[in-house]
Amino acid sequence: QVQLVESGGGLVQPGGSLRLSCAASGNIFRINTMGWYRQAPGRQRELVAAVASGGTPNYADSVKGRFTISIDNAKNTVYLQMNSLTPEDTAVYYCNADLKTTVFIRYPALWGQGTLVTISS
Repeated sequence: QVQLVESGGGLVQPGGSLRLSCAASGNIFRINTMGWYRQAPGRQRELVAAVASGGTPNYADSVKGRFTISIDNAKNTVYLQMNSLTPEDTAVYYCNADLKTTVFIRYPALWGQGTLVTISS
């Protein structure tokens, strides 16, 4: 059974950094796209960053220049390096993936369980 397992959330002071990881477990044939979304209290879930395997990353305007997304295809893992964090970055961060477990079986919208990131002094 395929699933996404996230790690790396926590409490950080403003200006600090965090790195989130999301590993796709199970029998992975190919990863098409992986990304990160976030949902702050009282707000809709929004795209933070996404990248297709071998493609150019796409970032929300609010995180450009501060966040970096990368994929390690050998480990089926996506990372989100977050720098210069502000309280506005506080949210639950969710990993998302479009992947295949075989040539014929595709999971176009897998979600992780979410990891809480809190930016506060």
